[in-house]
Amino acid sequence: MTQQSSNQSISQRLQTIIDSDRHSRSAVTKDIPLVNYLQLCEQLSGLISDESDRTANLANCTALLWQELGNINWLGFYLLKRNKLVLGPFQGKPACSRIDMGKGVCGTAAQMLKTIIVADVHQFPGHIACDVASRSEIVVPLISEGKLIAVLDIDSPEVDRFDHRDQQGLELIIRTLLTHL
Repeated sequence: MTQQSSNQSISQRLQTIIDSDRHSRSAVTKDIPLVNYLQLCEQLSGLISDESDRTANLANCTALLWQELGNINWLGFYLLKRNKLVLGPFQGKPACSRIDMGKGVCGTAAQMLKTIIVADVHQFPGHIACDVASRSEIVVPLISEGKLIAVLDIDSPEVDRFDHRDQQGLELIIRTLLTHL
C-alpha cells in the first residue's frame, strides 16, 4: 500500500470517527472541543511544505498543536540522540532535558515503537513528572525508514484526556510531519 493511499484510508477512518463523535458528543462529559485532525494536517502541511529545516518544522508543528488542542499543559518533541531522548521544540513549562530509553512514558513509547496513552500518570510506574499538574499523557513515536527519530509528548492536567481519536489524529499529524523532516 502506498503512503498516500494509507494516509487516505486513515483519513477516511478518522473522518468517520469525527462524524460519529459529533453525534454522540452530547453524551460525553468532557468539555474539550472536538479537534479536526484532518484540518490540522492541512494547516501543518501549509506551514512546513516549503521549509526543509527539521527544527523549524518541529517548532511550527508544536506551536500549531499547542494552539489548537484543548486542555493540555505541555507539548513537545524529544529527539533520539545517542540512544537517549533529548528535549526538542516544545510549549509549556521547562522540562527534563534527557530521558533514557525505556524510562517514563516517553522512553517506554520510544522503546516499544508505539503510541502510548496513559489515563492517569500517577498510576504509570516510573512516570517522569516535568509538570506536577500533569494527570494524563499521550506519546507518539516518529519513525522514519523503520527507525525511531523522536517522540511527540503531550500532557494534560485532566485525567483520561486522550482517547483513540486523539491517537489516530496525532499519528496522522506525525505522518504529515515526517514527509518534511
